[in-house]
Amino acid sequence: MADCPSIERVVVLENLRIDMPMTPGRDVTWHDFTTPHEGAHLDCADTAAEDPLMIAYTSGTTGKPKGSVHVHGGFLVKMASETAYQTDIHAGEVLDWITDMGWIMGPWAMVGSHANGATMVTYEGAPDFPGPDRVWASVERHRVNMLGVSPTLIRALKIHGDEHPAGHDLSSLRIIGSTGEPWNPEPYEWLMRVAARDGEVPIINISGGTEVGACFLSPYPVEELKVCSLGGASLGMDVDVFDQTGQPVRGEVGELVCKQPWPGMTRGIWRDPERYIDTYWSTFDGVWRHGDWAKIDEDGQWFLLGRSDDTINVAGKRLGPAEVESVLVSHPSVAESAVVGVPDETKGEAVWCFVVAPGANADLADELAERVAGELGRPFKPSRVVLVDALPKTRSAKILRRAVRAVAVGEDPGDMSSAENPQALDGIRAALSA
Repeated sequence: MADCPSIERVVVLENLRIDMPMTPGRDVTWHDFTTPHEGAHLDCADTAAEDPLMIAYTSGTTGKPKGSVHVHGGFLVKMASETAYQTDIHAGEVLDWITDMGWIMGPWAMVGSHANGATMVTYEGAPDFPGPDRVWASVERHRVNMLGVSPTLIRALKIHGDEHPAGHDLSSLRIIGSTGEPWNPEPYEWLMRVAARDGEVPIINISGGTEVGACFLSPYPVEELKVCSLGGASLGMDVDVFDQTGQPVRGEVGELVCKQPWPGMTRGIWRDPERYIDTYWSTFDGVWRHGDWAKIDEDGQWFLLGRSDDTINVAGKRLGPAEVESVLVSHPSVAESAVVGVPDETKGEAVWCFVVAPGANADLADELAERVAGELGRPFKPSRVVLVDALPKTRSAKILRRAVRAVAVGEDPGDMSSAENPQALDGIRAALSA
């Protein structure tokens, strides 16, 4: 803050009871800040619908985080409507989304819950500390009605077994929300069994983005859902799946696009208009390309298959990391995985898998490679399966595959400012050289 002279006031919460180097005239304790005094009343600013509300930074999975500019009108009304109609939150109920306030789901939960008269649960620390039952204990303690999770979190909790969710009263749950990364069937079905009462509680699997300011895709509590499905278009979203020529496709994988503006969309990237145009508008004329692989099946249900930026080209055949990762995490010893493509003289790209499997022995690597070959075909058999202690993730629990790939090929992983655990890359380097 000493290097940022535009900061005029800092409110310090003294919850850790440690000495702080307070700067007179700038820093004030929470106690003094909230104590009534003369001139304490502040009138609300008179803002227009298009006045900037906040700059929200993307998670940084594909590069340096982008500062998405959101405005007062569209963002607020979209959050209120999505929590009301997609997660069915009511006045007097309790919403608890396991997230970081720096990720878009923090504002989504805060604005949406309060706009509908609900209570929002907040907490400090990791969701699996001091024990792997912390999420389930929180649901019981606060009688949570809508619990939001990420697939990555559920994969991490699943490895600890059924006894932790079974040891708590989860009867208050009406809705489970999820977002962050594509699901694999095994952890999805585990969550349905241990927390969603075998489908009685719907899993509302949504997808949008920080720059979207909302959801492109979302199911609704009243519809039947297939495992891992995202239902269909969210409220007010003109979404589609395009092939490389810009034509709509059904029953096959293509690019997720949005064909018309929507209220909650970003008004641009902060101080970088060229990056905004290049990222979202340069592939299809007048159409937003989001960078996700999507598929609409024969019943009209939507599925996401990972980032199109992460696609692996094996001997001319496209392969999404999520396809391989689903096979890997179906093994009971595997907690999570990251799959990347590395240059290969014969295939163009070879499949490398990085797997977190606590307590597993070295034989697991060969077993997993054969498992992938058996499920997806011999051409997609991984050239290497590396057992690691951890994978680098953003604070929104997304795996930084670009950083994993960079380490695998000996390149600079680039901007890691969004990483929660950048030290995981050191462990990957050590495992590769072992």
